[in-house]
Amino acid sequence: MFSLQQAVTASPVLAQVAERVRRSQQMLQTIRPLLPPGLRAQVQAGPVDDNGWCLLVGNPAVGSKLKQLTPALMAALRQANLGVPQLRIKVQAARGR
Repeated sequence: MFSLQQAVTASPVLAQVAERVRRSQQMLQTIRPLLPPGLRAQVQAGPVDDNGWCLLVGNPAVGSKLKQLTPALMAALRQANLGVPQLRIKVQAARGR
């Protein structure tokens, strides 16, 4: 029986997915200090790909504030050598309604 880590290591596709998840989390940690304290819990790391990175937010107001902060967030990512061509913001649909 393989452990999850062994399976990821053995599969190039899974290894690539794991690397993208790791990078996305690293990017979120990089920008988190720039987010207003009240918004930090409402922002989650989303997928990262060759076209950019997606932040997942709980409501349109948070998304609007992040759009205002986008230049500063992109600058912080560039400074940390984690730059991406584009930052996308996606409002997640409310669950359980």
